[in-house]
Amino acid sequence: MRILVRCCWGPLPGGGGGAGRRPSPQWRSLVGLSGSSGGEDSQGARVREKPPWRVLFFGTDQFARETLRALHAARENKGEELIENLEVVTVPSPSPKRLPVKQYAVQSQLPVYEWPDVGSGEYDVGVVASFGRLLSEALILKFPYGILNVHPSCLPRWRGPAPIIHTVLHGDTVAGVTIMQIRPKRFDVGPILKQETVPVSPKSTTKDLEAVLSRLGANMLISVLKNLPESLNNGRQQPAEGVTHAPKISAATSCIKWEEQTSEQIFRLHRAIGNIDGWIGVRSVMLKKTLTATDFYNGYLHPWYQKNSQAQPSQCRFQTLRLPLKKKQKKKIVAMQ
Repeated sequence: MRILVRCCWGPLPGGGGGAGRRPSPQWRSLVGLSGSSGGEDSQGARVREKPPWRVLFFGTDQFARETLRALHAARENKGEELIENLEVVTVPSPSPKRLPVKQYAVQSQLPVYEWPDVGSGEYDVGVVASFGRLLSEALILKFPYGILNVHPSCLPRWRGPAPIIHTVLHGDTVAGVTIMQIRPKRFDVGPILKQETVPVSPKSTTKDLEAVLSRLGANMLISVLKNLPESLNNGRQQPAEGVTHAPKISAATSCIKWEEQTSEQIFRLHRAIGNIDGWIGVRSVMLKKTLTATDFYNGYLHPWYQKNSQAQPSQCRFQTLRLPLKKKQKKKIVAMQ
């Protein structure tokens, strides 16, 4: 015998204490996370069905600061009633100036906690932007609506901590922002709630693109929060195809491999990390010779280009100059008579 069961989000029939309650968001059951299945969260607090939300924000850098600014503006907008309470978690740092999120939170008089301290208040939803820490399942389950991530890439492309840098470094013509849900144990694999793209200018630097994507991501997050339960229910899983990773950039990345990289690749490297504080994008090569245009064309382009003169200049490679060693002249001994 088959039994058909219909699940409804509306009020339970009959009245009484259960009327008007709603099950916890579906994301818990979809990924097999443990948690309450009734109208209360794991701490016994009633789950809110609509704004204003109580938000705990996790972030560090300039990109995250723009998201925090948008959340704070929504909290200050009493007419909209989107954010009731806003608190901030950031990472410890010996230099507060390196943490734009902490600076903004202190200036705005928002409660600030240093990771792994996440406060003890009650929250409806968490928001992460450029935080760089893996959040545990236990922490995720403290939020009835889970934790949202503002990720500056078109997931599943460029999963990882440096998506904007890799977008510029690899010459992508399209970038974007994805609002997704955090999942435990792995970075950037959760379902997509909202995704938008923007074109990338051929001369864009990482900072240029970061400014554009930070504003886009902040606006997208506010849009999702306005219809949070509906956005969560309509989330879609990331495709298995097209996955790429954006690992952290090391000092070795800034070194130019003159005979392996084309001039276009070197230019991308400069635009990707050349203007980031603390990084050296291009190392100069000093030659004890003044090069004319003729010298450069005839003697210092890679032989590959000289044999393929139809190639585009952007595909040129440099050739390491190897000057012949000067032979030491033997001193002549003159005999005195």
